[in-house]
Amino acid sequence: MPQQDNLSDSNSADSDPSVFFLSGIPGLEAMHLWISIPFCSVFTVALLGNCTLLFVIKTEPSLHQPMYYFLAMLAFIDLVLSTTTMPKTLSIFWFNSREISLNACLVQMFFLHSFFDIQSGVLVAMAFDRYVAICNPLRYATILTNSVIAKMGLAALTRAVLIAIPLFIFLRRLPFCQSHVISHCYCEHMAVVKLACASTWINSIYGIFTTIFVVGLDLTLITLSYVRILRTVLSVASKEEQLKAFSTCVSHLCAIFMIYTPIFLTSIIHRFGHQVAPHIHILMASFYFVFPPMMNPIVYGVKTKQIRDRVRLLFRGKIF
Repeated sequence: MPQQDNLSDSNSADSDPSVFFLSGIPGLEAMHLWISIPFCSVFTVALLGNCTLLFVIKTEPSLHQPMYYFLAMLAFIDLVLSTTTMPKTLSIFWFNSREISLNACLVQMFFLHSFFDIQSGVLVAMAFDRYVAICNPLRYATILTNSVIAKMGLAALTRAVLIAIPLFIFLRRLPFCQSHVISHCYCEHMAVVKLACASTWINSIYGIFTTIFVVGLDLTLITLSYVRILRTVLSVASKEEQLKAFSTCVSHLCAIFMIYTPIFLTSIIHRFGHQVAPHIHILMASFYFVFPPMMNPIVYGVKTKQIRDRVRLLFRGKIF
């Protein structure tokens, strides 16, 4: 019966050019219910952690500083990325709800690509924040004003939108006259492009260009910031002061590692890992949108005393 339902859904998608059909995890359909347990658990923790982090930053005056404003941006972005993918993914696992309209698919892709680019820009801003705090501490308050922080956030948003718009103009013009079955849990760009029955070289080249441009540029800027930070910290005579300076960067470095590493791995597997089973690639790509959002508030919560204390008060019911 499940196979007949899947086949009828697929045929329905193929007959209607405005409807697509998400496969979930090919080859593991029988395990969808079990797979949903870790996904749902991590998603729940991500929602709780990031909402708590936003609430704590908003209500704690001592956290109204540039570093925590950037952290609030990161938490909001994590919420958007996880809620853009997980509800539909879980509906596939739980209810076999696989259909998605072309417009909904494009909207989902737009949010995923644009908010990843914004997230990357925020990581650059956080690296600049650490650079100023360690290398120019006396000018920290005058350099990173609220106005400058707002402009940095707006610049990251503008860049992301300008880069994302052509991606979807190119995709929207493609004809989909063959299968409408997307081999994924969400509308991943290349998985949709592969369904087109026309030349897709522009889409492929532009997708690679945007990834290299955004990730390459941002990682270069982050690296330059940390080279300057490293030179400044190593010039400090006291080992204790060196460790203290480095400890203020640990959370940001963890965030960089958690966000960029899965992108590189999935990109390499997608283009060169032909021997890797499709379900491995799909599991990794799907888990990316909930694992970093779950870990970021935990990492920053553990490393930041003000956040830890405020969260303890919150869960003891003494914050109001």
